[in-house]
Amino acid sequence: MTGFTVIRDTTPAAEIPRGAVVAMGNFDGVHLGHRAVIEAALQMGRAHGKPAFALTFEPHPRTFFSPNSPQFRLSDETNKLRLLAGTGLAGAVVMTFDKARAGTSAQDFIHHDLIGRLGVSGIAVGYDFHFGKGRAGSPSLLVSEGPRLGIEVDVQAHVDIEERPVSSSAIRMALAEGQIDEATAMLGGPWFVSGEVIHGEKRGRDLGYPTANIRLDKNCSLKHGIYAVRVGRGAERLDGVASFGRRPTFDNGAPLLEVFLFDFKGDLYGTVLDVAFIGFIRDELKFDSIDALIRQMDDDSARARARLAAAPDAFPKLGVID
Repeated sequence: MTGFTVIRDTTPAAEIPRGAVVAMGNFDGVHLGHRAVIEAALQMGRAHGKPAFALTFEPHPRTFFSPNSPQFRLSDETNKLRLLAGTGLAGAVVMTFDKARAGTSAQDFIHHDLIGRLGVSGIAVGYDFHFGKGRAGSPSLLVSEGPRLGIEVDVQAHVDIEERPVSSSAIRMALAEGQIDEATAMLGGPWFVSGEVIHGEKRGRDLGYPTANIRLDKNCSLKHGIYAVRVGRGAERLDGVASFGRRPTFDNGAPLLEVFLFDFKGDLYGTVLDVAFIGFIRDELKFDSIDALIRQMDDDSARARARLAAAPDAFPKLGVID
């Protein structure tokens, strides 16, 4: 087995490596707390001479339990796997979270899934991870069951930054407030989104700022405003300035991410871009004239260039999925 392998519910048992170590969690954003759990699994795997995998669930359990409540995900399934692939793990076990999974008891999950199907030799979890029907499964249950089952269990404490625990919820809140530096610190790298470039109204072209337009998930709660961004097109990195919001000067329409790439000429329609948010420039504003808007865009670009020059290597560490 080479590269980063994804194991799903449909993967034949013969293709699942026995005795692997797993880091269990939802891993939304793959932040520093998640990375501590992953590092514990990697160390355990090295000690056991076994590969280390992430074990995660899709869709996110909150989406299953509260389908009508908006869920701002820091990373969709594909980007979560790309982030996990960049950590050194051998792969990921992606379990479908559905009615049957939600109704599985913690003991059945341990014995049927972890022991029976995966044959794990070690488990790393965070201090607050729960699993099984009614969230009855806990780190303490794994610790108590581990010796009897011949499984090593490592429970990681919370990771703090300036005495504040790192969590996906705290990162979502930071992004909603435009606190990009705070989100970056908790993630261990820039927050990013991916999307296909679509056709827009082409107003930016008329203003001298042609943009690549990307429609983000409807539940994205990123603060509306102007950002310094670094864009990935495959292995290529491009700097730019982006607006996320409703364009109040023009139509106050549905939220849209509009990215102006510095020193770039070319057609990006249909291209999938990774957009990493490096710094917050200002709030979204409504302008009384096009001239005033252009002057502000000139200033935004200068500020974004300066911010990006101060962070020359800032970009998420992403791996390739087999």
